[in-house]
Amino acid sequence: MRAVVQRIARGRVTVDELVTGEIARGLLVYLGVGKGDGEKERAWMLDKIANLRIFENDAGKFDKSVVDVGGSLLVVSQFTLFGDVAKGRRPSFDDAMPPKEAEAEYEAFVNAAKEKLGEGRVATGKFRAHMIVSADVAGPVTIWIDSAKSG
Repeated sequence: MRAVVQRIARGRVTVDELVTGEIARGLLVYLGVGKGDGEKERAWMLDKIANLRIFENDAGKFDKSVVDVGGSLLVVSQFTLFGDVAKGRRPSFDDAMPPKEAEAEYEAFVNAAKEKLGEGRVATGKFRAHMIVSADVAGPVTIWIDSAKSG
């Protein structure tokens, strides 16, 4: 499982001009699911994202998590995080989980996030839809996380 996480002041996802998800302060999470990902990777990724200390304390140091600051998550499915461009110019997505399985894993991640942070603190895009994602990135702070590197 892979994620690109951005600290944002606010973010929104629209599909066909309808807002599917919107948050104020928090994290925009682009989430990609790879072949073989499951409960172990999901739990590790959610724990890492929820407790990632990329919000500043009073001294200006990264010392607080999205949980600590009462922020929200905007979770957007992003299979392209598994794009491999080692050969040629067109990305290969062979390592991405097939769509039907990936959707179930994505939904499981979102539901686990809602349990951890609270229902009203997790918003989403729409799986397999053409989404317009807009965010006011704060910092900017952008972190790439890969569960394969979880040790």
